[in-house]
Amino acid sequence: MIKVNAHLHTPYSFSAFNDVDDALDRAVAEEVKVVGVNDFYTTEGYEEWAEGCKKRNLVPLFNIEFISLNEEDQKAGLRVNDPGNPGRTYLSGKGLSYPFKLEEPFASQLAGVRNEANLQVEAMCVKLNEILKEKNAGITLDIDWIKDNLTKGSIRERHLAKALRLKVYEHCANDETCIEKLFQELFGGKELKSKIEDFAGVENEIRGNLLKAGGAAFVPETAKAFLPMQTVCDIIIAAGGIPTYPFLADDAAGKYTDFEGNLEKVAEQLTERGFHSVEFITTRNDVKLLEEYASYLYDKGFVVTFGSEHNSPAMEPIELFARHSTPLSEKLMKINYEGACVTAAHQHLTTQGLTGYVDEKGVADRSKRDEFVKLGDQLINSIIER
Repeated sequence: MIKVNAHLHTPYSFSAFNDVDDALDRAVAEEVKVVGVNDFYTTEGYEEWAEGCKKRNLVPLFNIEFISLNEEDQKAGLRVNDPGNPGRTYLSGKGLSYPFKLEEPFASQLAGVRNEANLQVEAMCVKLNEILKEKNAGITLDIDWIKDNLTKGSIRERHLAKALRLKVYEHCANDETCIEKLFQELFGGKELKSKIEDFAGVENEIRGNLLKAGGAAFVPETAKAFLPMQTVCDIIIAAGGIPTYPFLADDAAGKYTDFEGNLEKVAEQLTERGFHSVEFITTRNDVKLLEEYASYLYDKGFVVTFGSEHNSPAMEPIELFARHSTPLSEKLMKINYEGACVTAAHQHLTTQGLTGYVDEKGVADRSKRDEFVKLGDQLINSIIER
């Protein structure tokens, strides 16, 4: 079965990868043939992704990710797929047209929400510097240096965490005792749990203690930071993509969000909300639960894809595994591959100005899914067999 990873972040948002070539070289090494770029709020990595895939006979999928807001869910206190924030909903767009093109008012809406996300992190940098000054840490973060050296235009709180780790290590000349003491001071007395050579672990602790909700340097997003769910879907459709709902499903304690707990009900609600495509980040889930959810949704006619994100400092395999590094079953591999086939066929058709799996109103005829699987399979094999 052809291996697929349909959700990968790059340094154009935040990523474990050094650059696009790093991501694609790892895909080749692990024999993952179909790879989907899936950055937050940006498509700037598409050209590099397309060219890199072409050189390596990989199949590119062109995707994007948003955080949206459903006010009705928020008022009802309904946790959707952001467990700590009722109404806040992560959404992906799959199979956008390439070359990317977006008309108004959608282009300005996308640019606006991306700018708001950047402004929030810039405000956190100011607040973090105030804390560093109060603690007499002897360190100041330079937001322009961070933008120029650690980002490709989009700045996330993970970039601040990385910048702070680098600055602390530099200030302490990599002395373990100095580093641990300084972080304990910055964390309000909490000791650093990670070994100092575990860069990803240290950065995650910085983020958790200082930059997430409840952290001393956290700045809440303004209302402008979240577009309504329907607006996000409209942007995705205007860009030629398929609006896609990312499932959390079970967490490590076997719990679910309010929205996702009843599988039959959530499938109905997603259909009512106009979604014909869903995805899972497989390392989050127990493999049996993943098979139960993915199989049920597949049988209900949804396009189902899987990915790994790589949206953190920790480097994980590009080949997909479930929780505890459990291999995916043949059934899951098939479901994911067929989802990638539909996505590949869709973006192939829409790029030529033809109707894809969803039309210009976001409507899909699920009875035609197998036709798109067949076309996508032909397209994928024509590329990887070159």
